[in-house]
Amino acid sequence: MIDRAFEPVAAALDAGRIPGAALGVVSADGMSAVRFAGMAALVPEREELTRDHWFDLASLSKVIATTTMILQLAEQGRLDLDRPLTDAIPDLRQYDVAGAAERRLTFRDCLMHRSFLPAVEPIYTYGDDPARLRAFVLQREWRHGPPVYSDINFILLGIAIERLTGAPLSDWPLDAGLSFGPPPGPAVATENCSWRGRVMKGEVHDENAYALGGAPGHAGLFGTVDGVLGFAHAMLRGEILSPAMIAEVRTANERHRTCGWERAFAGWHGGDACSADTIGHTGFTGTGLWIDFKRGLAWTLLTNRVHPTRHADSGITTLRPAVGERIISAWDERT
Repeated sequence: MIDRAFEPVAAALDAGRIPGAALGVVSADGMSAVRFAGMAALVPEREELTRDHWFDLASLSKVIATTTMILQLAEQGRLDLDRPLTDAIPDLRQYDVAGAAERRLTFRDCLMHRSFLPAVEPIYTYGDDPARLRAFVLQREWRHGPPVYSDINFILLGIAIERLTGAPLSDWPLDAGLSFGPPPGPAVATENCSWRGRVMKGEVHDENAYALGGAPGHAGLFGTVDGVLGFAHAMLRGEILSPAMIAEVRTANERHRTCGWERAFAGWHGGDACSADTIGHTGFTGTGLWIDFKRGLAWTLLTNRVHPTRHADSGITTLRPAVGERIISAWDERT
């Protein structure tokens, strides 16, 4: 099964569209397989990819870490998803308590990306003090717009977790193969950053995450292919969240968004062969994770497609669904 699914990945590697990639598949009953090939780094020195290399998971941080943390805190009764963020962050827009729309945003609004907040903001250009930049995020009057997938939503959720637990997100216990940076092992290179003046390797690629201290809620998590598979297997087996919270990540709104995740729809990145009961997410660095609950099947494709630059056509948008459809086709044939 995995050999057939890896064929388009191998073709992308041979064409030089991506430097390296790891593909992993796991089932609820424990069947698993991993394939990897290519380079962990091309510059400043060439380095072959191994199974033990740590990838910058980028926005997979939102679902593996931040969403899980928020839902576990909700399970514990430490927050209510339908209550405003101000329950945890009373100083949010504290100079306009009566009128600020930000003060009416709920945890669920941010998890489901149904706020009015912008997709992204170059927060890193406003300074280099993480505490000051967090204050900037909390006190800024954000421009309003239609609901979009927004990093700002998850930066706010990250701050809420810090306030509720009294500790940075990096202190949250994670399973083997998952860690906030720097990772405890060999790291895959990402971009040769024009702002920082070096190739990112073991340092978070996302500029805002870096400026905010490395683990702000929307990015910053690193993982091995086995670490991501371990999380997916635990999700399939109901070992991470209660049935009620699993339902939250499997129930989508009209925009195919669930609490943190995206639900399968025609033309999405997981491929059209996914069952309707599939959730998934991608990361800007070239990562992705999909969990098909109906089939009891999950897979992750991890690449360093932004190495050495994001300004190239990696073909990742067609590669992801091609891999997913081959995985499901092979799975259905054997079952």
